[in-house]
Amino acid sequence: MSKLFSRVAGFFSNRTKMGVDKAGNRYFARKEEIDGVLKEKRWVIFKGEDDPTSIPVEWICWLNGQRKKAPTTEEREEMEARRERMRLNVALMKKEEEERKLKEGSTQKGKAAGPDLSSFIRQFPGVKVEEQTDGEGVRNGNKREKNTSRPIPESSEPTGSGQTYKPGTWQPPT
Repeated sequence: MSKLFSRVAGFFSNRTKMGVDKAGNRYFARKEEIDGVLKEKRWVIFKGEDDPTSIPVEWICWLNGQRKKAPTTEEREEMEARRERMRLNVALMKKEEEERKLKEGSTQKGKAAGPDLSSFIRQFPGVKVEEQTDGEGVRNGNKREKNTSRPIPESSEPTGSGQTYKPGTWQPPT
């Protein structure tokens, strides 16, 4: 019982505050001897709800031991500025993409053309695509597939795992 009490007391008294992130989460560390080996324990105390997705990447790396030192104030400011530039660039790219789609949409008449599936299907032997037209000779988009394939000839190679199967005798076709 005293060992448990000493661990709990040590948890609160022997901790070092390593920093605070933008969301207000506080990060701590302490040195602890486990089985004769001095190890550093690291943890976070969340501000508000326990939301692990609110932890920045640089702090995640420090908590997991991928970094030896906690992120500095300058480094955190630099990373936040980089994230903000990235958000602005993404917003700019989305805006340009929407403008491009609007421009392309205004040059085409009617609906935008979709992929030509009939030419794709024609690649496969035995499948025939018939396009239906309405009374005025205009395609209405309904397509039917007919399977006109011939039966596949049976192989002379032995199949199955019955009494005719002999390990190591099968050779791939040349």
